[in-house]
Amino acid sequence: MISQLLAPFRRSRTLVFSADFDSTSRWVAGRTSAFPDGGPVNPGDNKLDHLVEDPAYSRSGTFRATLRPDGYWDSGLLTTEGSEEGFMLRAEDVLEARVRLPEALGAWPAIWTWRDGGQEVDVFEYHPDNPDLLELSNHVRGGGSHYFHDPAIRPGAVVDLKVRFGANSVVWWVNGTRAYADHSGVGRRWRAYLIVNLSVCAGRYHPAPDPSVSEMSYEVPELRVYRN
Repeated sequence: MISQLLAPFRRSRTLVFSADFDSTSRWVAGRTSAFPDGGPVNPGDNKLDHLVEDPAYSRSGTFRATLRPDGYWDSGLLTTEGSEEGFMLRAEDVLEARVRLPEALGAWPAIWTWRDGGQEVDVFEYHPDNPDLLELSNHVRGGGSHYFHDPAIRPGAVVDLKVRFGANSVVWWVNGTRAYADHSGVGRRWRAYLIVNLSVCAGRYHPAPDPSVSEMSYEVPELRVYRN
């Protein structure tokens, strides 16, 4: 379980959302308005993803990508956008997640938010070519990015994440350590959908997959959202 140090914090908040990735009323698979025309591809963002609805690529909490004959990768993505429940995060919500990082070069896992062409906060992004580094970013109100280095972050490692989407400052914790506060926040009226996915790098900013690799994955065994 995620660190017991969070127990006093949780008692003051209410659990309003949990992963349940296999729920078709809670999550939509294989499409997102963050991709042109909803997908399935987004080469303009230097991605080789080809989004698929196949539950084997996301619904178990293991997000997979496999190489296609055309050079794209069938990839798993889940979003609350367009779902029956339509869950959206709000300002001051707190998200907790546990992830097992991928090992293959070219893997680009992320948990992030999106609505109406923006409202993006990256709970985390990771690239195995920077093995000890997590990317933590707020693209709302010019919040900026932080590159958090820690020896406990490495390919295949299990990492506990916590983010408070504060109106005046978004704050990240990694394995129980306060990692970054952006002092910009998201504003009190902020709302955004959740996205969990595994992208594949095309090589412009981070190495593309080795030609010998045809499959990659990462895991999200826990994800919860708490609210006052």
